[in-house]
Amino acid sequence: MKQKNKMLSSQDIKTLFETRLTQLTSLALESQDETDFKKKLNDYLLSDHINNPDAARHIKRLIENDGRTIYESSTEQEIKVETISLLWKFLANRITNEEISVDLWIDLYHQFLRLYQKDAGMPDEKQVYQWMKRWSSGLSEDVRAIRRQNKERIISLLIQKIENRHAPSSRYLFPENSTYEEKRQLVNQWWNESRFHLALAIKSPTELNRMLSNSLSEETIQLYHQARKKGMPIFITPYYLSLLNPTGKGYDDAAIRSYILYSSHLVEAYGSIRAWEKEDIVEAGKPNAAGWLVPDGHNIHRRYPEVAILIPDSMGRACGGLCASCQRMYDFQSERLNFNFEELKAKESWDKRLRKLMEYFENDTQLRDILITGGDALMSQNKTLRNILEAVYKMAARKRNTNLKRAEGEKYAELQRVRLGTRLPVYLPMRINDELLEILREFKEKASAIGVNQFLIQTHFQTPLEVTPEAKEAIKKILSAGWTITNQLVYNVAASRRGHTAKLRRVLNGLGVLCYYTFSVKGFEENYDVFTPNSRSLQEQHEEKIFGKLSAEMEKEFLGVLKTSKDRAAAIQNFCNEHRIPFVATDRSVLNLPGIGKSMTFATIGMTKEGKRILEFDHDPTRKHSPIIHRMEKIYIKENKSLWQYMLQLREMGEKKEDYDSLWSYVEGETEHRFPLYDYPDPGFRITEEYSHLGEGIE
Repeated sequence: MKQKNKMLSSQDIKTLFETRLTQLTSLALESQDETDFKKKLNDYLLSDHINNPDAARHIKRLIENDGRTIYESSTEQEIKVETISLLWKFLANRITNEEISVDLWIDLYHQFLRLYQKDAGMPDEKQVYQWMKRWSSGLSEDVRAIRRQNKERIISLLIQKIENRHAPSSRYLFPENSTYEEKRQLVNQWWNESRFHLALAIKSPTELNRMLSNSLSEETIQLYHQARKKGMPIFITPYYLSLLNPTGKGYDDAAIRSYILYSSHLVEAYGSIRAWEKEDIVEAGKPNAAGWLVPDGHNIHRRYPEVAILIPDSMGRACGGLCASCQRMYDFQSERLNFNFEELKAKESWDKRLRKLMEYFENDTQLRDILITGGDALMSQNKTLRNILEAVYKMAARKRNTNLKRAEGEKYAELQRVRLGTRLPVYLPMRINDELLEILREFKEKASAIGVNQFLIQTHFQTPLEVTPEAKEAIKKILSAGWTITNQLVYNVAASRRGHTAKLRRVLNGLGVLCYYTFSVKGFEENYDVFTPNSRSLQEQHEEKIFGKLSAEMEKEFLGVLKTSKDRAAAIQNFCNEHRIPFVATDRSVLNLPGIGKSMTFATIGMTKEGKRILEFDHDPTRKHSPIIHRMEKIYIKENKSLWQYMLQLREMGEKKEDYDSLWSYVEGETEHRFPLYDYPDPGFRITEEYSHLGEGIE
């Protein structure tokens, strides 16, 4: 595989099979049909020629699954697995007019080559540090210098925009007869207000290009015009736009661009996007895909017994920007989530509905964790957020008081954890104002007195470039209010480059933020451009994240540090320095699966004609699931990109192919150990084993 030309032909790969895998080619030529080939191949796997038992076990699994028809969950279609049968046709010159991608042969070539050699060695810590050094932080002076120029340029354009506005009700207007310098001073002052960035957000392709110094390609501009015609929102705040690098020199901003700039696959799919997590589809009176009955509407989403998501009818149904790989893109498509702020403001009817939703939590036997999100929890106005948290507090207090009358073993789970899901520390760090901090402090103080003991801001930094001085200050303020900040990373192509995620962990840890999840991108076609195969997530886990893994003893020590430290940022940095580790690897690599939640427990059972791997997933055995899990079979997911296409993307981004050579060998995974901080505390009493809010017949 030393060819540098990315346009490898089937004949190129055929030659490699014939010259380097001669025994395999001979077996194919000697076989009468695919059945005979599979038999001969099974026998050959038991021979002395095989040097890699793990590779042999994988090939045997491909053979065993060949000929099966499986139900693929993302497309909801049946797929016939015929990996080895196609290989026989290829090697025995029996391929006719079937359209089969060279990507399939490349992956299979690597799988069979593994039989005769040990898997590639692991990179050492020095190499991982070298990879990490490639990625700049938003706190770097070089990055900040470019962004200061960006800000000045954008402010000049915003002045023009405000001068031409026809919105007399807006607070962001210039007094009559203002000089240019006075206008500039005002905009500089307004820049520190989150409402300013929401009011002046970029919503058109022309304006977006102008704000980026006319640096967008004509193709990208036309794509945005197409998106607009289809009703797809464009919404980027001036602050976040200032983080991009339109100069062509300096820092690599691909991880930011791929998060806000749309791809052709996304725009083409918009209008027909479906829910990946099928349990988020709610029909009145019917259990969702995870077996739960939830209130009518789209306020509560649930897949696990112990936790439910609350999406308020408020500005929390909007975001600080539209992320290109958003898991709730189908909700923007249906306009349940949108950027019409005035229409989204909480109505009087919301207070009444909120009380009914709290009854759902109060009357459930197992719920003890509420995740308030959207959209974005912190998009709600302070008054609305205060009312929501007050309703949560009162519900928790009532549930606790009622429990006093229940016998041991019959008590309901009480609320122990409250989370706010938000990306605003990234998109709009100026949203973290004094009034919000007071709301967070007040709620924590009251809720702690009735047994709630975990308070988390669950945010989403995608790249160390998003960690700006403004974000750093927002993080410091939240931590001062006594809330823990955890981060969830969506592992798209740009973020998956060697050392990038490791550097993000290190930068966030340095500010007191703990990493929670590293999510594989949902494998729908609209995410094709940003999708990273799950094998790369495993490779990162075993070859980069490993250097921050904690032993059981270190975990215990680290938990003590977190509980007693008054300065979390300093405490984490000191812990890393004492143990000589680059970061604390407290996150788990997972994929959200339809109906059964998060998991990375899978095995590759085949590949499609396009070379896309077919994965057989099992549920995460480390956590409690809906009882429906006992009625569900394995979940099958067809990845939406082959490993070869992913490798080509990396190469186009300047990555070295040899840095990823071990990628082919990651064919099965196991869900990682859960960091104990994310476990629920012992409630101090025995919770009933009965379940409420289950669909009929689900036990």
